[in-house]
Amino acid sequence: MGLTEREREIVDLLRAEPLLDAAALAERTGSTRAAVSVHLSNLTRKGAILGRGYLVRPETRSVVVVGGANMDIKAHSSRAVELHTSNPGATTSTPGGVGRNIAENLARLGSPTHLVAPIGRDAFGEEVLAATRAAGVVVDHVVATTEATGTYLAVLDASGELVVAVSSMRATDLLTVAQLLRSRDLIGHADLVVLDGNVPAEAATWVLDQAAAGGVPVVVDPVSVAKARPLANVLSPERPVLALTPNLDELGAIVGEPVAQARPAIARAARQLHERGVEHVWVRRGVRGSLLSSREPGGRVAVTVMPAPGAEVVDVTGAGDSMTAAFVHALLRGDSPVDAARFGQAAAALTVASDRTVRPDLTARLVDAELRTAQGS
Repeated sequence: MGLTEREREIVDLLRAEPLLDAAALAERTGSTRAAVSVHLSNLTRKGAILGRGYLVRPETRSVVVVGGANMDIKAHSSRAVELHTSNPGATTSTPGGVGRNIAENLARLGSPTHLVAPIGRDAFGEEVLAATRAAGVVVDHVVATTEATGTYLAVLDASGELVVAVSSMRATDLLTVAQLLRSRDLIGHADLVVLDGNVPAEAATWVLDQAAAGGVPVVVDPVSVAKARPLANVLSPERPVLALTPNLDELGAIVGEPVAQARPAIARAARQLHERGVEHVWVRRGVRGSLLSSREPGGRVAVTVMPAPGAEVVDVTGAGDSMTAAFVHALLRGDSPVDAARFGQAAAALTVASDRTVRPDLTARLVDAELRTAQGS
């Protein structure tokens, strides 16, 4: 992306004052409004400006996350859960949603991040937006909707393990291509797009098509078994995916049959996804760690098994989201896919040791230190 001296001058002005219009830019540069308008058009074409409003592309590598945002309501039992009766414990509410959580984790790790997610015009929505913005995520392309902001209700046992959860994601379930159109330039000029499996199939296909047209790599988080099934009809070599991050059940839902825990069975299922245009299939296996299957140039497939790092579990909510975010952050900073997966596992270990869905003190330095400790043990 080569910029002329005048284009670079305009970009620098917009970085300092994003709300400058063409007339103000003309005055600052000693040019005419017509000439500045031509420069702005060229900057948009080159991807230095992302859409209307003169949103300037960050100097460092940026991520666009398309997915769900909601309010998490967590009930943590203080003793072993007894079904069909009331259990003593504590209840908390925090902003959540897979896409939103991934975006916040990325921002805390240091990756410039934009969130594209439907959020209702209600109290929950205002709280989610404020917290996400405060964490460093750019929310200019959030989709305002008349639907209620989504909610996720989880019941955790005394050890922090999930007992049952219910999600109400109608705003995301109804997300349309029309609602995403204003984010076309943002998606097409990103360095990487993360797609949350909560996004409906038609909208997800559109996002993948826009990314493919712009040569933008995409990481897809299937989210759940129910949300993973439609991906079977979305994944295609025509819209390649850099990485897919399912757990074992989600992997089985995508390939259409149960996948055994054994390495050969997982590798066979992953090969099916390589044939559908997925370069890396990173399968989460809980306490067993993870398996990364990578299609290399020439068609060779390399499989790496990584044990799970030790962790003291306080709350498992959000572990997968931090895992995906850290994986993406590490890829963008130049780590190999295997090293990025290990970085992701270390971030997840730090997250489950916290009682927050997104660990507020999460940084790349903290994860690197955790990774060194795990490798030295």
